[in-house]
Amino acid sequence: METSELLKKVRKIEIKTRGLSRNIFAGEYHSAFKGRGMAFSEVREYQYGDDIRNIDWNVTARFNHPYIKIFEEERELTVMLLIDVSGSRDFGTVSQMKKNMITEISAVLSFSAIQNNDKIGVIFFSDKIEKFIPPQKGKKHILHIIRELINFEPESRKTNISEALRYLTNAIKKRCTAFVLSDFMDDNFKDALLVSSNKHDVVGIQVYDQREAELPNAGLMILKDGETNQEMWVDTSLKSNRDKYAQNWREQQEALQKMFVRYGIDTVAIRTDQDYVRALMTLFQKRA
Repeated sequence: METSELLKKVRKIEIKTRGLSRNIFAGEYHSAFKGRGMAFSEVREYQYGDDIRNIDWNVTARFNHPYIKIFEEERELTVMLLIDVSGSRDFGTVSQMKKNMITEISAVLSFSAIQNNDKIGVIFFSDKIEKFIPPQKGKKHILHIIRELINFEPESRKTNISEALRYLTNAIKKRCTAFVLSDFMDDNFKDALLVSSNKHDVVGIQVYDQREAELPNAGLMILKDGETNQEMWVDTSLKSNRDKYAQNWREQQEALQKMFVRYGIDTVAIRTDQDYVRALMTLFQKRA
Protein backbone atom coordinates (compact mmCIF):
# COMPACT_ATOMS: atom_id res chain seq x y z
CA MET A 1 0.00 0.00 0.00
CA GLU A 2 1.31 3.47 -0.90
CA THR A 3 2.38 5.65 2.01
CA SER A 4 -0.19 8.40 1.31
CA GLU A 5 -3.03 5.88 1.09
CA LEU A 6 -1.87 4.16 4.28
CA LEU A 7 -1.70 7.46 6.17
CA LYS A 8 -5.26 8.31 5.08
CA LYS A 9 -6.50 4.96 6.37
CA VAL A 10 -4.59 5.38 9.64
CA ARG A 11 -6.06 8.86 10.11
CA LYS A 12 -9.59 7.67 9.35
CA ILE A 13 -9.39 4.84 11.86
CA GLU A 14 -7.71 7.09 14.43
CA ILE A 15 -10.48 9.70 14.25
CA LYS A 16 -13.27 7.12 14.56
CA THR A 17 -11.81 4.86 17.22
CA ARG A 18 -10.22 7.57 19.37
CA GLY A 19 -13.62 9.28 19.56
CA LEU A 20 -15.31 6.03 20.59
CA SER A 21 -12.68 5.39 23.26
CA ARG A 22 -12.94 8.89 24.69
CA ASN A 23 -16.72 9.37 24.56
CA ILE A 24 -18.13 5.89 25.05
CA PHE A 25 -15.62 3.44 26.48
CA ALA A 26 -13.56 5.56 28.88
CA GLY A 27 -15.45 4.83 32.10
CA GLU A 28 -16.51 1.34 31.05
CA TYR A 29 -12.93 0.28 30.30
CA HIS A 30 -11.71 1.59 33.66
CA SER A 31 -14.34 -0.23 35.69
CA ALA A 32 -14.01 -3.43 33.64
CA PHE A 33 -10.24 -3.81 33.81
CA LYS A 34 -8.68 -1.45 36.33
CA GLY A 35 -10.52 -2.95 39.25
CA ARG A 36 -9.07 -6.38 38.53
CA GLY A 37 -5.50 -5.49 39.51
CA MET A 38 -4.83 -4.91 43.22
CA ALA A 39 -1.35 -4.27 44.57
CA PHE A 40 -0.07 -4.35 48.17
CA SER A 41 0.42 -0.82 49.47
CA GLU A 42 1.11 -0.74 53.24
CA VAL A 43 0.07 -2.12 56.64
CA ARG A 44 -1.88 -0.41 59.44
CA GLU A 45 -3.29 -1.40 62.79
CA TYR A 46 -6.40 -3.58 62.70
CA GLN A 47 -9.66 -1.70 63.27
CA TYR A 48 -13.04 -3.11 64.16
CA GLY A 49 -14.84 -4.20 61.00
CA ASP A 50 -11.69 -4.90 58.95
CA ASP A 51 -11.59 -8.11 56.93
CA ILE A 52 -9.58 -10.60 59.00
CA ARG A 53 -8.42 -12.26 55.77
CA ASN A 54 -6.17 -9.23 55.22
CA ILE A 55 -4.30 -9.62 58.53
CA ASP A 56 -0.52 -9.60 58.05
CA TRP A 57 0.50 -12.32 60.47
CA ASN A 58 4.23 -11.60 60.26
CA VAL A 59 3.83 -7.95 61.31
CA THR A 60 1.18 -8.92 63.87
CA ALA A 61 3.57 -11.40 65.52
CA ARG A 62 6.39 -8.85 65.52
CA PHE A 63 4.39 -6.13 67.31
CA ASN A 64 2.07 -8.41 69.28
CA HIS A 65 -0.89 -6.48 67.93
CA PRO A 66 -3.02 -7.18 64.82
CA TYR A 67 -2.08 -5.37 61.62
CA ILE A 68 -3.77 -5.67 58.23
CA LYS A 69 -2.50 -5.29 54.67
CA ILE A 70 -3.84 -2.37 52.67
CA PHE A 71 -4.27 -2.90 48.94
CA GLU A 72 -4.81 -0.30 46.28
CA GLU A 73 -5.78 -0.46 42.66
CA GLU A 74 -2.80 -0.90 40.40
CA ARG A 75 -2.41 2.38 38.55
CA GLU A 76 -0.97 0.88 35.43
CA LEU A 77 -1.97 -2.20 33.49
CA THR A 78 -0.28 -3.90 30.60
CA VAL A 79 -2.75 -4.69 27.81
CA MET A 80 -1.83 -7.18 25.11
CA LEU A 81 -3.68 -7.72 21.82
CA LEU A 82 -3.24 -11.20 20.34
CA ILE A 83 -4.35 -10.71 16.75
CA ASP A 84 -5.10 -13.58 14.40
CA VAL A 85 -3.66 -12.74 10.97
CA SER A 86 -4.30 -16.13 9.34
CA GLY A 87 -5.97 -16.49 5.96
CA SER A 88 -9.48 -16.92 7.33
CA ARG A 89 -9.60 -13.25 8.38
CA ASP A 90 -9.78 -12.26 4.67
CA PHE A 91 -13.47 -13.04 4.53
CA GLY A 92 -16.66 -11.00 4.68
CA THR A 93 -19.92 -11.23 2.77
CA VAL A 94 -22.06 -8.35 4.05
CA SER A 95 -20.46 -5.04 5.01
CA GLN A 96 -16.77 -5.69 5.70
CA MET A 97 -14.10 -8.35 6.06
CA LYS A 98 -13.23 -9.81 9.43
CA LYS A 99 -9.77 -8.25 9.39
CA ASN A 100 -11.25 -4.73 9.02
CA MET A 101 -13.46 -5.18 12.06
CA ILE A 102 -10.55 -6.65 14.04
CA THR A 103 -8.48 -3.59 13.10
CA GLU A 104 -11.12 -1.16 14.40
CA ILE A 105 -11.74 -3.09 17.63
CA SER A 106 -7.98 -3.29 18.24
CA ALA A 107 -7.65 0.47 17.71
CA VAL A 108 -10.53 1.17 20.14
CA LEU A 109 -8.91 -1.03 22.80
CA SER A 110 -5.53 0.63 22.19
CA PHE A 111 -6.89 4.17 22.65
CA SER A 112 -8.88 3.06 25.71
CA ALA A 113 -5.71 1.65 27.25
CA ILE A 114 -3.66 4.77 26.59
CA GLN A 115 -6.37 7.06 27.99
CA ASN A 116 -6.24 5.02 31.19
CA ASN A 117 -2.45 5.34 31.39
CA ASP A 118 -1.86 1.71 30.45
CA LYS A 119 0.75 0.15 28.20
CA ILE A 120 -0.40 -1.62 25.04
CA GLY A 121 1.43 -4.31 23.07
CA VAL A 122 0.55 -6.62 20.17
CA ILE A 123 1.25 -10.20 19.13
CA PHE A 124 0.38 -10.92 15.48
CA PHE A 125 0.02 -14.66 14.98
CA SER A 126 -0.82 -17.23 12.30
CA ASP A 127 0.48 -20.74 12.99
CA LYS A 128 3.57 -18.97 14.30
CA ILE A 129 4.43 -15.63 15.87
CA GLU A 130 4.48 -13.23 12.94
CA LYS A 131 5.35 -10.05 14.84
CA PHE A 132 5.69 -8.86 18.45
CA ILE A 133 5.27 -5.20 19.37
CA PRO A 134 6.37 -4.77 23.03
CA PRO A 135 4.00 -2.85 25.34
CA GLN A 136 4.52 0.90 25.48
CA LYS A 137 2.53 4.07 26.08
CA GLY A 138 1.85 7.09 23.92
CA LYS A 139 0.03 8.20 20.79
CA LYS A 140 3.04 7.59 18.55
CA HIS A 141 3.09 3.98 19.69
CA ILE A 142 -0.64 3.55 18.98
CA LEU A 143 -0.32 4.98 15.47
CA HIS A 144 2.50 2.50 14.83
CA ILE A 145 0.15 -0.31 15.94
CA ILE A 146 -2.66 0.94 13.67
CA ARG A 147 -0.30 1.13 10.69
CA GLU A 148 0.72 -2.48 11.31
CA LEU A 149 -2.92 -3.55 11.72
CA ILE A 150 -3.76 -2.09 8.30
CA ASN A 151 -0.66 -3.02 6.37
CA PHE A 152 0.74 -6.18 7.94
CA GLU A 153 1.19 -9.15 5.59
CA PRO A 154 1.74 -12.50 7.35
CA GLU A 155 4.13 -15.14 6.06
CA SER A 156 1.69 -17.98 6.79
CA ARG A 157 -2.07 -18.34 6.21
CA LYS A 158 -2.63 -21.06 8.82
CA THR A 159 -3.67 -20.77 12.49
CA ASN A 160 -2.18 -21.95 15.78
CA ILE A 161 -3.75 -20.18 18.76
CA SER A 162 -1.70 -22.30 21.18
CA GLU A 163 1.50 -20.81 19.79
CA ALA A 164 0.26 -17.27 20.48
CA LEU A 165 -0.89 -18.10 24.02
CA ARG A 166 2.41 -19.82 24.87
CA TYR A 167 4.33 -16.81 23.58
CA LEU A 168 2.18 -14.50 25.73
CA THR A 169 2.82 -16.64 28.82
CA ASN A 170 6.58 -16.61 28.25
CA ALA A 171 7.08 -13.04 26.96
CA ILE A 172 4.94 -11.06 29.43
CA LYS A 173 6.13 -11.73 32.97
CA LYS A 174 3.78 -9.44 34.91
CA ARG A 175 0.05 -10.19 34.93
CA CYS A 176 -1.67 -8.42 32.04
CA THR A 177 -5.06 -8.17 30.35
CA ALA A 178 -4.84 -10.04 27.05
CA PHE A 179 -7.48 -9.73 24.32
CA VAL A 180 -7.43 -12.57 21.81
CA LEU A 181 -9.03 -11.31 18.57
CA SER A 182 -9.76 -14.24 16.28
CA ASP A 183 -12.47 -16.27 14.60
CA PHE A 184 -11.20 -19.16 16.79
CA MET A 185 -11.26 -21.58 13.86
CA ASP A 186 -8.66 -23.79 15.46
CA ASP A 187 -8.49 -26.88 17.65
CA ASN A 188 -6.43 -28.13 20.55
CA PHE A 189 -5.53 -24.86 22.23
CA LYS A 190 -7.27 -25.59 25.55
CA ASP A 191 -4.07 -26.54 27.43
CA ALA A 192 -2.28 -23.35 26.39
CA LEU A 193 -5.42 -21.36 27.22
CA LEU A 194 -5.57 -22.86 30.72
CA VAL A 195 -1.93 -21.98 31.43
CA SER A 196 -2.18 -18.42 30.07
CA SER A 197 -5.50 -17.71 31.83
CA ASN A 198 -3.99 -18.76 35.17
CA LYS A 199 -1.24 -16.17 34.71
CA HIS A 200 -3.09 -13.42 32.80
CA ASP A 201 -6.59 -11.95 32.51
CA VAL A 202 -7.53 -13.40 29.10
CA VAL A 203 -10.53 -12.06 27.16
CA GLY A 204 -11.79 -13.67 23.94
CA ILE A 205 -13.21 -11.51 21.13
CA GLN A 206 -14.55 -13.69 18.34
CA VAL A 207 -15.15 -12.00 14.98
CA TYR A 208 -17.08 -14.07 12.45
CA ASP A 209 -19.16 -13.72 9.30
CA GLN A 210 -22.80 -14.62 8.78
CA ARG A 211 -21.90 -17.09 6.02
CA GLU A 212 -19.68 -19.04 8.38
CA ALA A 213 -22.75 -19.78 10.49
CA GLU A 214 -25.28 -20.47 7.75
CA LEU A 215 -25.50 -20.95 3.98
CA PRO A 216 -27.99 -19.17 1.74
CA ASN A 217 -30.29 -21.07 -0.63
CA ALA A 218 -28.30 -20.16 -3.73
CA GLY A 219 -27.85 -23.38 -5.68
CA LEU A 220 -24.39 -24.73 -6.43
CA MET A 221 -21.61 -22.84 -4.61
CA ILE A 222 -17.85 -23.24 -4.28
CA LEU A 223 -16.66 -23.15 -0.66
CA LYS A 224 -13.00 -22.28 -0.28
CA ASP A 225 -10.83 -22.69 2.81
CA GLY A 226 -9.01 -19.40 3.30
CA GLU A 227 -6.05 -21.09 5.00
CA THR A 228 -5.49 -24.16 2.80
CA ASN A 229 -7.12 -22.90 -0.44
CA GLN A 230 -9.00 -26.20 -0.71
CA GLU A 231 -12.27 -25.91 -2.62
CA MET A 232 -15.45 -27.97 -2.64
CA TRP A 233 -18.78 -27.73 -4.43
CA VAL A 234 -21.92 -27.64 -2.27
CA ASP A 235 -25.52 -27.71 -3.46
CA THR A 236 -27.06 -25.12 -1.14
CA SER A 237 -30.51 -25.66 -2.62
CA LEU A 238 -30.66 -28.85 -0.54
CA LYS A 239 -32.03 -28.08 2.93
CA SER A 240 -30.14 -31.05 4.35
CA ASN A 241 -26.82 -29.49 3.29
CA ARG A 242 -27.73 -26.11 4.78
CA ASP A 243 -28.91 -27.73 8.02
CA LYS A 244 -25.76 -29.83 8.33
CA TYR A 245 -23.57 -26.75 7.76
CA ALA A 246 -25.47 -24.74 10.41
CA GLN A 247 -25.41 -27.65 12.87
CA ASN A 248 -21.65 -28.00 12.50
CA TRP A 249 -21.24 -24.28 13.31
CA ARG A 250 -23.48 -24.53 16.39
CA GLU A 251 -21.56 -27.51 17.71
CA GLN A 252 -18.24 -25.69 17.27
CA GLN A 253 -19.62 -22.63 19.08
CA GLU A 254 -21.01 -24.68 21.95
CA ALA A 255 -17.66 -26.43 22.45
CA LEU A 256 -15.83 -23.09 22.34
CA GLN A 257 -18.16 -21.42 24.84
CA LYS A 258 -18.00 -24.43 27.14
CA MET A 259 -14.21 -24.17 27.22
CA PHE A 260 -14.29 -20.41 27.90
CA VAL A 261 -16.77 -20.85 30.76
CA ARG A 262 -14.73 -23.70 32.24
CA TYR A 263 -11.61 -21.54 32.40
CA GLY A 264 -13.45 -18.40 33.57
CA ILE A 265 -12.70 -16.40 30.42
CA ASP A 266 -14.97 -13.50 29.44
CA THR A 267 -15.89 -13.57 25.76
CA VAL A 268 -18.01 -11.86 23.14
CA ALA A 269 -18.87 -12.99 19.60
CA ILE A 270 -19.32 -10.22 17.02
CA ARG A 271 -20.58 -10.73 13.47
CA THR A 272 -19.08 -8.60 10.72
CA ASP A 273 -22.45 -6.96 9.98
CA GLN A 274 -23.17 -6.15 13.64
CA ASP A 275 -22.34 -3.12 15.80
CA TYR A 276 -19.13 -3.92 17.67
CA VAL A 277 -19.62 -0.87 19.93
CA ARG A 278 -22.70 -2.39 21.55
CA ALA A 279 -21.00 -5.78 21.83
CA LEU A 280 -17.93 -4.32 23.56
CA MET A 281 -20.11 -2.28 25.91
CA THR A 282 -21.95 -5.46 26.91
CA LEU A 283 -18.63 -7.23 27.49
CA PHE A 284 -17.25 -4.37 29.61
CA GLN A 285 -20.42 -4.02 31.67
CA LYS A 286 -20.51 -7.75 32.34
CA ARG A 287 -17.03 -7.48 33.87
CA ALA A 288 -17.62 -4.30 35.88
